[in-house]
Amino acid sequence: MSIKPSLLALAAALAASAMPAHADMMFNRVATFAVADNLPKDADAKTATSSEIISVSEDGNTLVYSDSPYGGIGFIDITDPKAPKAGDSIKMDGEPTSVVIAGGKVLVAVNTSESKVNPSGQLRVVDIATKAIEASCDLGGQPDSVAVSKDKAWLAVAVENERDEDLNDGALPQMPAGNLKIVALKDGAPDCATIRTVDLTGLAEVAPEDPEPEFVAFNEAGEIAVTLQENNHIAIVDAASGKVTAHFSAGSVALENVDTRKDGALSFTGKVEAAPREPDAVKWLDNDRLAVANEGDWKGGTRGFTVFSRKGEVLYESGPSFEHEIARAGHYPDKRNKKGVEPEGLEFAAFGDDKLLFVAAERASVVGVYRIGDADPQFLQLLPSGIGPEGLVAIPQRNLLVTANETDLGEDGLARSHVMIYERTQAPAAYPMILSANDDAGLPIGWGALSGLFADPDKPGTLYAVSDSFYRNAPAIFTIDAARTPALIAAKTIVTRDGASAQKLDIEGIAGDGDGGFWLANEGDPAKLVPHALLHVDGKGAIKEEIGLPVELLAGQTRFGLEGVTAIGDGDDRTLVMAIQREWKDDPKGQVKLLAYKPKSKQWAAVRYPLDKPEGGWMGLSEIAAHDGKLYIIERDNLIGNLARTKKLYAVAMDAFRPAPLDGDLPLVEKTLVRDLLPDLKAAASGYVLDKVESFTIDPEGNAFVVTDNDGVDDSSGETLFLRLGNIAAVN
Repeated sequence: MSIKPSLLALAAALAASAMPAHADMMFNRVATFAVADNLPKDADAKTATSSEIISVSEDGNTLVYSDSPYGGIGFIDITDPKAPKAGDSIKMDGEPTSVVIAGGKVLVAVNTSESKVNPSGQLRVVDIATKAIEASCDLGGQPDSVAVSKDKAWLAVAVENERDEDLNDGALPQMPAGNLKIVALKDGAPDCATIRTVDLTGLAEVAPEDPEPEFVAFNEAGEIAVTLQENNHIAIVDAASGKVTAHFSAGSVALENVDTRKDGALSFTGKVEAAPREPDAVKWLDNDRLAVANEGDWKGGTRGFTVFSRKGEVLYESGPSFEHEIARAGHYPDKRNKKGVEPEGLEFAAFGDDKLLFVAAERASVVGVYRIGDADPQFLQLLPSGIGPEGLVAIPQRNLLVTANETDLGEDGLARSHVMIYERTQAPAAYPMILSANDDAGLPIGWGALSGLFADPDKPGTLYAVSDSFYRNAPAIFTIDAARTPALIAAKTIVTRDGASAQKLDIEGIAGDGDGGFWLANEGDPAKLVPHALLHVDGKGAIKEEIGLPVELLAGQTRFGLEGVTAIGDGDDRTLVMAIQREWKDDPKGQVKLLAYKPKSKQWAAVRYPLDKPEGGWMGLSEIAAHDGKLYIIERDNLIGNLARTKKLYAVAMDAFRPAPLDGDLPLVEKTLVRDLLPDLKAAASGYVLDKVESFTIDPEGNAFVVTDNDGVDDSSGETLFLRLGNIAAVN
């Protein structure tokens, strides 16, 4: 049942070509900080918070971030970067949009607008030591980005006066126009009397009367680069004189080999015709080159980043290459195909002899790391981030990088906004733990939402995984070479029905049929006309048989159905054992069924399995695998982060597994705890506990593997953990 060695060799070569040399120093996440931990003690723990733009004190020990939903700024003590501590938060009487630190002061841009047609804003000065607001300057409009010159003499503020996206479909112009403010600084404090306004009207080809400055950055010469995102333009301003010394259109990019359809099928064969870049963040690489992140906002977005000369010459265009690296790591957001991964944030810093550019992809929840030299940028690695990374700050004197991730889904019981800390060392990159190779056309094998796992009984290290209903138009079986680190998705087989991609599938489990094919567990949902079923497919993914659950079971069905399948026994006694995720209507509270089906006799039977008592959320099963006289079962709650309590591996002895006919009383099996997986999850993600521990298997040599489901990067950080627990005999 193993794939051809030639295919594995080709896939390995392709994957290796995309990976950095192990001699390079690499960043690895060492800590995560939930922004909600900075809420006052008397605040509702579910209060929405966010970390958007982030800065660091000059000694590198204190982080300060803007928190728009909370209406304040937060402080984090990173004296020990592996154990960040809450440093309190303070309200700003408005919406903080950006922060930057100069000396011992935090300079906060605060939006105080009563409406988009009557914008206003303030520049607040906060003392880091006392956390007191010491001064405030009127900015005359709605501020966005702020930046401090290298010599601490000047502050630049992009006053965006942002458009109303609901007015006339967001079309420009929408007055009043935005502008740039320049403020003189002394010992980190602004002198409000020195504020100058730089007029940016008449520069862009797009809505020249309504510039909308988005991001500002200084070079060593005291020049300010300003992106006018919706105007698709970049201006360069001399801080000392306040004069626009250069400006140019950001231009457009024609893209090939990108996924352009939100269709539940990852296919990197589409085209985008001449989309405007519409850059967001900008960073100078030196006094003559600058990089922009082409997020897009109104009509554009080109999925990557560009390096320009100060004259507007394109020195490097990433095109789809950044997005392809993201797709290989399983982070491509299929539901956001208009602008793809949406690169939004940038950071640039020298770490020793290496000049590094960091590119944050908002929708993919990753950060790309590139080495910058005289030639084209060299891709080094991807860093897993929280949901929606926007702000980044490098701390090269401590070999640290920090990301601020703005999305807070706590109201839905999902991930909160986090600040994440990474350290650069000689250790190899710990993430991604699993990557895909290229297909025959040289394009990434798209994958995500891994929901079931099966080990090839004839070849240690070769695994098969399946994707769930997120990829509804391309249900797939993936061949994984687990002998490699990272593990390698070497091939993708689409599950088909009558020659076409199969519909109405939510595959949650996979087992071998002993003849080169597979059994697949399909989780049904009556509301969506998706049947609870077993599918028998051949080695090419073609469905040969569909077996529905018996009517006596379906009378009590819910949408939480089959979550795994495994095979026990041989010949006529060959039995498929399936785990039902949660209680059905005919189950006692706290008990779920393990189903047994014999393909030869077509007989159904079952036992009951006792669930742990949930400590919030619900409790259910996620996977089942047979090995050496035991059924191994993943049991978990549906909680994430610091709320997670139960992610466990249990075992049921096979000699005590005696399924009974469905029309009688079902015996209750006993379970034995094999391993609490919470420590493994915390260690793998530096404390950021992922919810969906979905897959488990044991290869013929006894090696145990656990894989998490990244939900197709939908309301998820997109991380997939591929955990190697070692030999199952020593797992306890």
